[in-house]
Amino acid sequence: MPADGLHPPGGLAHEGGWGILFLMARFPLYGGARLWLACWTLLAVCGLPSAVPAASVRQTESELKSIREQIEKISREVSHDALERDQLSKSLRSAELSVGEARQSLTRLQQEQAERAAARATLEHDRQSEQSALEHERAALAGQLRVAYMIGQTEPLKLLLNQQHPEQAQRMFSYYGYFSRARADQIHTIEQHVKRIDELDAEVAAEESRLQSIGHEQQEKLAQLEQRRGERAQVLATLQNQAQAHEVSLQRLKSQQADLERLLSELSHTLRNAPPPDNASAFGRLRGQLDWPVAGHVVAGFGTLRASSVRWDGLVIATERAASVKAISAGRVIYADWLPGLGLLAIIDHGEGYLSLYGYNDQLRVHAGDSVAAGAVIAAAGDTGGRSEPELYLQIRHDGHPVDPALWFRNRTPG
Repeated sequence: MPADGLHPPGGLAHEGGWGILFLMARFPLYGGARLWLACWTLLAVCGLPSAVPAASVRQTESELKSIREQIEKISREVSHDALERDQLSKSLRSAELSVGEARQSLTRLQQEQAERAAARATLEHDRQSEQSALEHERAALAGQLRVAYMIGQTEPLKLLLNQQHPEQAQRMFSYYGYFSRARADQIHTIEQHVKRIDELDAEVAAEESRLQSIGHEQQEKLAQLEQRRGERAQVLATLQNQAQAHEVSLQRLKSQQADLERLLSELSHTLRNAPPPDNASAFGRLRGQLDWPVAGHVVAGFGTLRASSVRWDGLVIATERAASVKAISAGRVIYADWLPGLGLLAIIDHGEGYLSLYGYNDQLRVHAGDSVAAGAVIAAAGDTGGRSEPELYLQIRHDGHPVDPALWFRNRTPG
């Protein structure tokens, strides 16, 4: 295959064309004129490797757009049906999304505050440098003024009237002119330093004002965050009370599992007609070679009992809040939304019937249709879906069936 990653079209003629181009690239004209002549002759017979037709590219883009629209429709329908069936989940979704938005706004303000503080520190440093330069120029000017005073104001007149040494007088007048111009330059430099210091003072004051404004805005966002947390806590308390009734809790788990199965089934049906992800690798051959999506420790293993007859179809990894959740392999995002029981959920299609699921996230950094590389950050870990602590739910599926994710990683536990 060519080094640039292009695949030559099928057929001996085109494969030969690629080989000829490779030889021509390896041997410059000045070092192998006969070889070049032979190559051009063969190219005339075999033909150059053709590019992918523009119509084919447009058709693929059209198909992907259609698939994306179908996926979005499925996501809306499944989420709507699930939420209408369980009003508490609907309330939880609203509360958790509000908490996530408030936390995201607060994080953005904190980042801006850090940037503004750094800018202010830079301005303060520049101001100190200008102040030091100003003091240096003032000291130099003071020295010159002392020398001028010691010479006296009548000295130039004496030199002018002294006709005994005209050459010496001419040199001294040149020196006087030099000192005068130097003093004028230093005065101008001092004025420039003073002007720059005034400008820096104004910039520092503006940064101080902006930092105070950010501080007030942060207080408002913190109050909003606490309010949203209180609303979520009320919903969770209601869910906890219902969970004490075993049958209600089990019914909710089975309903949530059925919603996920329906979503995956309809997504898989839609993906049958979709082109494979452009950046997908042979996922089936990556078993035992992948990196964990997040640092932490496993608190629920694949196949372990969750409640009564319900078992875990994936892993639950305890981690830090806002920890970066990374894609375990390259692929295309086919779902990025809130789902009952899993909170903010991202699903990636890796091709060959393989899917990976990432639930309980605090924030999603991708959208349906996005292509992601292996190790790309797709979410921030959290406790959505009604979890009590920050965790990540990870599931891997092949042809619709869950498989043990732990078998796919090079390390036994998350690093």
